[in-house]
Amino acid sequence: MMKHVRIRILVLALLLLPLLAGAADSIVVVVNQANGIESLSRTDVVNIFMGRFREFPSGIAAQPIDMPASATRTQFYRTLVKKEPAEINAYWARLVFAGRTAPPIQVDSPGDALRILRTNPSGIAYMERSQVTNREKIVFELPAP
Repeated sequence: MMKHVRIRILVLALLLLPLLAGAADSIVVVVNQANGIESLSRTDVVNIFMGRFREFPSGIAAQPIDMPASATRTQFYRTLVKKEPAEINAYWARLVFAGRTAPPIQVDSPGDALRILRTNPSGIAYMERSQVTNREKIVFELPAP
């Protein structure tokens, strides 16, 4: 009897594992709580992170913050604009060389991004949902890959 209970618990745990893993991998776009923006569209996020516009739809300046080379950064750009890290790097190299715009601020960790967001109401960053605190506001969530 005990063996059947253990097997059922193990099967249930194995079935729930992918759900729990997927929830942890959700990537969200966040801003400072003081920023008046409540939500952004996918187009808004693309325009800000790809350097097309450096303003939120409200006209307030936007300062995008980019993560270091990581699985989060790769997933963000793959899902947002269907580009690999090398393609993103080449894209920015072309824009910078042409003098058109500057790339997002590059940070070394999600913690660095959070520190910038807390002191800069114009900041906008992406990170795993689990890294967001009550001091940031989620304005966009990428669909699960």
